[in-house]
Amino acid sequence: MKKWAPLAVLGLAQFLMVLDQAVMNVSITQLVADFDTSVSTIQGVITMYSLVMAMLMITGGKVGDILGRRRTFAIGMVIYGAGSALTAVSWSVATLAVGWSVLEGVGAALVLPALVALIAGNYRGRDRVTAYAVIGGIAGAGIAVGPIIGGWATTELSWRVVFVGEVAIVLVVLATVRLINDIAAVRRPQLDWIGSVLTALGLGMIVFGFLQAGTWGWIAPKDSPVEPLGFSLTPFMVVGGLGVLATFRWWEAGRVERGEDPLFKLELLRIPTLRSGLESFGAQNLILMGVFFTIPLYLQLVVGLDALETGIRMLPISIAMFITSSCGGLLSSRWPVRSIVRVGLVFVLVSILVLIGTIEPTLDGFKFSAAMSLLGVGMGLLASQLGNAVQSAVGDDDRSEAGGLQWTSAQLGSALGVAVIGSLVLTGLTNGFVNSVSADAGVPEDVKVALVASADAGVDFVASSDVNDALLAGGVDQATTDTVVASYEEAQLRSLKAGLLGGAFLALLALYATSNLPASVPGREPDEANRDPVDGAEG
Repeated sequence: MKKWAPLAVLGLAQFLMVLDQAVMNVSITQLVADFDTSVSTIQGVITMYSLVMAMLMITGGKVGDILGRRRTFAIGMVIYGAGSALTAVSWSVATLAVGWSVLEGVGAALVLPALVALIAGNYRGRDRVTAYAVIGGIAGAGIAVGPIIGGWATTELSWRVVFVGEVAIVLVVLATVRLINDIAAVRRPQLDWIGSVLTALGLGMIVFGFLQAGTWGWIAPKDSPVEPLGFSLTPFMVVGGLGVLATFRWWEAGRVERGEDPLFKLELLRIPTLRSGLESFGAQNLILMGVFFTIPLYLQLVVGLDALETGIRMLPISIAMFITSSCGGLLSSRWPVRSIVRVGLVFVLVSILVLIGTIEPTLDGFKFSAAMSLLGVGMGLLASQLGNAVQSAVGDDDRSEAGGLQWTSAQLGSALGVAVIGSLVLTGLTNGFVNSVSADAGVPEDVKVALVASADAGVDFVASSDVNDALLAGGVDQATTDTVVASYEEAQLRSLKAGLLGGAFLALLALYATSNLPASVPGREPDEANRDPVDGAEG
């Protein structure tokens, strides 16, 4: 199947791009031990990876227009491979951050926009729909399989093994990159360096503000490094980022008036289909990352599963998402993109509601697996359509810019999903625990006062056994400890359900983002056989 050889190479790269973030998340404890550091430090390294990608994705798309998409893809893979190699042999937190957060982040920012543009250039018509559907399924598989691979490697061998494997994958991709047909731009534009700095700064401030909201507080300060006017730094960071982006817009308008190349064409955002596709991409990642934040908390800290067992329990998402998304070409030949995406969101909504019913002290394996499968089907339906909708809304010269916007939207959605759902869970845990303890007549007043005071800075989501041990170590008697632990466990379940309920509400809101996706089924007439399925569609 020579026709699908480029997709095999690009799919391998896509899997690599999403794999190690999931691996890192389940290896935090081992990383803390290996580098003799704190959990917050390792979480900071993980945060920096997302931050670097979000900051540079639009610029990475423009570089693809300047150097050529295939060359940019290859350069990005080399940088990513160098980052993986440094991560595998890292001897300190600093080298870990340079290898994983910086080099891999820069590499991904070059690879991903070029990757989606190369798919559009190598495939047309139904083949393009199928290719984007497969890539979407591979991305979902990487996210879901990552915890299994990371859990197994960390438990049985070392987390470093994963990054050695990544270097091997990079070498395979580079050895086969010539199977991909390059797509040359009509003219080679100039890079707007000032625009690049402004977008990187503005997007970086927004994403970092969202990611730190759980630590700093959304409005009222918790652990905020500074407290402007008595408030958390979060809203100032986000609003400041929006201000920088407004400055970027002014700067770009000036460049266009002077006849200079903009970083990206602002008029692209006025294309209804593209705008709706970007909004849907953001919503998809927002919901998915929010759920992926919540479910491991339940499986590991409530049910008591380890990282590998958690990954296995979440595997139905990966399987269902890959199978469903692979059917994208067949589905879009019968139903409109808008209808398919909306049905996907309904599946997501139903799956979250079923998940809420499974959040109990004892795991109902069958119901949980069913919910995970439904979620995978819903996300697969979205993944099968959105990539093609975004790329087919623009011409060949704008593929890389659209790819940069696509992945920027995805990163913003991921950051916001973790921030919003995480905030709902942790705030719900704190409020639920404080209210339950305060109303319990079986808890002595001095213990209530001490617990409420300690909860002012927020309650951490930990195993109830840790709460039990801490109370006993603090001199609290066993009977009172049992009562407080029971209140904490109840608050855990309620907060997890609140977080998932927030995800369900977001799925409902996401239906609005689909309003300008294509609402017809083109390409059925014989003379349209080679036409892009949604080219030029604007709703």
